[in-house]
Amino acid sequence: MATTAWPPGPAFGVRSLLPIAIGRDPLNLLPALRRTYGDVAHLRAAGEHLVLLSNPQDVKDVLMTNQRNFRKGRGLERARKLLGNGLLTSEGETHLRQRRLIQPAFHRERIASYASAMTEYADRVRSRWTNGARIDAAEEMMRLTLGVVGRTLFDTDVESQARDVGQALTDVLDSFWTTMLPFADTLEKLPIPQLARGREARARLDAIVYGFIAERRRNPGDRGDLLSMLLMAQDEEQGGKGMTDAQVRDEAMTIFLAGHETTANALAWTWYLLSGSPDAERQVHDEVDRVLGDRLPTLADIPNLRYVEQVITEAMRLYPPAWIIGRRAINEYTVGGYTLPPRTIVLVSPWVMHRDERFFPEPDHFRPERWTPEFRASLPQFAYFPFGGGARRCIGESFAWTELLLVAATIAQQWRLRLVPEHPVVPQPVVTLRLKHGLKMTAERRGLQS
Repeated sequence: MATTAWPPGPAFGVRSLLPIAIGRDPLNLLPALRRTYGDVAHLRAAGEHLVLLSNPQDVKDVLMTNQRNFRKGRGLERARKLLGNGLLTSEGETHLRQRRLIQPAFHRERIASYASAMTEYADRVRSRWTNGARIDAAEEMMRLTLGVVGRTLFDTDVESQARDVGQALTDVLDSFWTTMLPFADTLEKLPIPQLARGREARARLDAIVYGFIAERRRNPGDRGDLLSMLLMAQDEEQGGKGMTDAQVRDEAMTIFLAGHETTANALAWTWYLLSGSPDAERQVHDEVDRVLGDRLPTLADIPNLRYVEQVITEAMRLYPPAWIIGRRAINEYTVGGYTLPPRTIVLVSPWVMHRDERFFPEPDHFRPERWTPEFRASLPQFAYFPFGGGARRCIGESFAWTELLLVAATIAQQWRLRLVPEHPVVPQPVVTLRLKHGLKMTAERRGLQS
């Protein structure tokens, strides 16, 4: 029988300080909550009740079975400052209409046409490197994936703007935890340098995206990309009107940023993990040599890049780019014998679930070989969910997998990346799981045969 008492959890004497505590070390705090209090753990943070769920069935119920009883959590409510009312932040019927509108850009046939651009930009990046050079692999992957999303979804070469976009996005994300505080709206009005940089960064990103829109308005027509779809869209429920520039901006900004940020992070973490695992790296090189020789990979090669896929799957287990998902209950919700009142924020965390020893033996170890068909079949649904689930499952999942595999194979053909000794590798959990200090690596050229 359900009870109205809150699930177990820590008692914090000063409630408003908990978001700061979470912001400083959520990657240790949240797993500790699961270990100490079980699969349903309660937090009180800044006047909000948060409940962390760590049972796969409970995660499925929130993201799929009972998804209509939830809306986006506090994090993405705050993300509206940057993304507007785009696909990632919109709710209800608005979200469903937007998803139907954007979905064709991610159909299988479209993704097949994007593959050559993915390998082209990966080839550009690898061709710039010189043997023995020190690179920031995180920055290089951001530049690469930004180029891909610019070309494939906006038919624009944005590579020259990659550094400015990257710095602007960093400035926005650096202010993320501050914007989660209950008095963030008041803080935004104060001359706090970190928040001022965030505001200026949003303005720079706006200028870039509005620039895309203005150029396309001047030269209209269907180029077969997402931006064309948005500009030509007619909303039947709004009398057949096209989208305003502001509406197009919100959707374009969401796809522009989400479409490269998460993929770049997944690739950077992959190079970091391979650098520390010579056996896995050797198997990657053996596979790309055998399957590709010295030619660029194509979409048809993906089924034969099995070990590369295992490596990336394991990298996203250990370092899931979307490390936490929040939902706010609309009505009462019963879970684990507890009845949660409306407005409770429910958290589900791939970071926590993916490192749970109940599902992943030696959970903190990089073991690509674990991802056999038999192991996948034995995993409970939602023990592994790097792209979320339900109606809000990442719309670009197939796009991301294609890009991850093709880019990783292209770079591994020619290069080994070695972590620079003493470089601090620190996960930075903001909206995505970034590398706080970048990823300084030495590029070592390899021959066809290792």
